[in-house]
Amino acid sequence: MRTLLIFLGCIGLASGQALRLEQTIPLPGVRGRIDHLSIDVKRQRLFVAALGNDTVEVVDLKQGKRLHTITGLQEPQGTLYVPATDRLYVANAKDGTLRIYDGSSWQLLKTVEFGEDADNVRYDAGQDRVYVGYASGALGAVDRAGNKVADIKLDAHPESFQLEKNGPRIFVNLPGSRKVAVIDRNRGSVIASWGTDGAFSNFPMALDEAHHRLFIVCRLPARVLIFNTDTGKV
Repeated sequence: MRTLLIFLGCIGLASGQALRLEQTIPLPGVRGRIDHLSIDVKRQRLFVAALGNDTVEVVDLKQGKRLHTITGLQEPQGTLYVPATDRLYVANAKDGTLRIYDGSSWQLLKTVEFGEDADNVRYDAGQDRVYVGYASGALGAVDRAGNKVADIKLDAHPESFQLEKNGPRIFVNLPGSRKVAVIDRNRGSVIASWGTDGAFSNFPMALDEAHHRLFIVCRLPARVLIFNTDTGKV
């Protein structure tokens, strides 16, 4: 059985205090590794990619319990809920598919083939597209109808990536090549690459667009790199 630990972060961040555990939610019958999460803020639902269990667990955060289980998946890694369309996107590593579900009935609406290792998923509200990182080096995109509309080649498997809201750039972690790729999504190509300053295994990423800062977390050594997004310098 796996358990979700929910931390109260807003008060801690505002006051400078440490995060504190607010709630523990058990997931009976769920075994193996848990991967990415996505949230439906309005309805207070959390979508959990239970990769080792081949399921997505839908958790009701108000009631503190599991609401639904989506089965029949193939090593789900990325989850993305888009409230504007009430759609849930699930990227599967084993069969390389992006599966699109109705966010209320859980009906499978469409399956999009990406070949292999579909992973992180992000929404581009400006272009109304969903991007998915996959294979040994690519970002693919689908439109609202689930049709493929873009494919951007990279030189290593993409891990976490973040999109600018007020600009055309996508920042992509490429731990396999020890760098961050910068994509212009209007051109559909890489326009810059930034090295990780001797650190390896750059997986998590967060973007502070207002202050022109990109935060990269590396595992070897354990280090946070802060890039200036105007210059690409650490």
